Amino acid sequence: MDLKHWLSSLVSRRGKALSLYRSGMSKARNKDYLGAIADYTAAIESPHIPADVKGMAAYNRALAYAAINEDQKAADDLAAMLTMPGLPENILREARQRRERLRRRLVKEEGNG
Repeated sequence: MDLKHWLSSLVSRRGKALSLYRSGMSKARNKDYLGAIADYTAAIESPHIPADVKGMAAYNRALAYAAINEDQKAADDLAAMLTMPGLPENILREARQRRERLRRRLVKEEGNG
């Protein structure tokens, strides 16, 4: 494979990952949380997605899980984000805060259940 073909392939795969992320955002805005989760998952699993976009896809997938009351899956996504290399501190801080809110909600639900 020549350099031009390889670069073109790399750019198109990265573009596809970003397109999946944006599609997930659109679906979440329209309250299609299962569709959003599927798109975010595909983006997260893409090997060519930038680290910050991968982190935001995991964060947004956590929000979608929380919207359908899958709080443990949401918490798991947020915990995974905290171990991702290369994420900006503001994204990590938001993930920690959201995870703590989910933890409190889970504890409260267990106390009421």
